[in-house]
Amino acid sequence: MDKSELAKIERHLRRTFANHSIRVVGRPRKSDSAEVYVGEEFIGVLFVDDEDGDNSYSFQMAILDTDLEDA
Repeated sequence: MDKSELAKIERHLRRTFANHSIRVVGRPRKSDSAEVYVGEEFIGVLFVDDEDGDNSYSFQMAILDTDLEDA
């Protein structure tokens, strides 16, 4: 994913979740995925699927049981 694509995805996520602290950052040595942060906290990985020439994106976020202790 290039910087333009990352910026579009970041704008979409910020609008969708009404959270301007969401950041989408390219991964070193990987062109098919990016890291997603809320502020400084890493929350998941975004993957691109460019099958059949149509791009779609998949967001993967793990929630650990220790994350739920404070909820």
